[in-house]
Amino acid sequence: MLELRQLSVRAGEFQLAGVSLAIARGKYGVLMGKTGSGKTTLMEAVCGLKKVTAGGIFLDGRDVTGLRPGERGIGFVPQDTVLFSNMTVRRHLAFGPQIQGWAKDAVAQRVEELANSLGITHLLERKPQGLSGGESKRVALGRALAAKPAVLCLDEPFSALDEETHAEICDLLKEIQHTQGITTLHITHGSAEAERLADVRYRLRDGQIQSGG
Repeated sequence: MLELRQLSVRAGEFQLAGVSLAIARGKYGVLMGKTGSGKTTLMEAVCGLKKVTAGGIFLDGRDVTGLRPGERGIGFVPQDTVLFSNMTVRRHLAFGPQIQGWAKDAVAQRVEELANSLGITHLLERKPQGLSGGESKRVALGRALAAKPAVLCLDEPFSALDEETHAEICDLLKEIQHTQGITTLHITHGSAEAERLADVRYRLRDGQIQSGG
């Protein structure tokens, strides 16, 4: 379960104050709102990339507010994907488990599992240059899932994808949630996308969370 309890966070002159939200364990939560409403700021606070000034972030009852990003058990796919140009797809998928000290054979097994489930086994020795938008999204998703996080955060993961690829990634996310039972927080502007994916919908408006999308 992901809980935000009276969370306050500042980004420059922008501030969110007293924001509360809860997504039950294994459920898919979609957060909507106008551009500039603070959706990404809120997600970055959840991931540990923005400093919280008040309130708390709890994962399955554990207070992670003061933990570093890598200690929280959260996988994050940012809007711009941000793949490392000098790393192969294999190394992207291995990166998180290696940082967390997994044994070499466990890392290799996890990479093969992810590549197979994401349909990117044929890309393992490729570098990001030349990957299609859909392929890049699959690699970014695999990197976020590699260390088996409790929560997956997605910041507009379908941006710049064509309609067919959009549908493929959408189906992939639903399959991942169904098979892995991972709690998900997904930011989007698309109401159809939210309708298709969400177990629970929220809207960020005037600095507050409203249920129902």
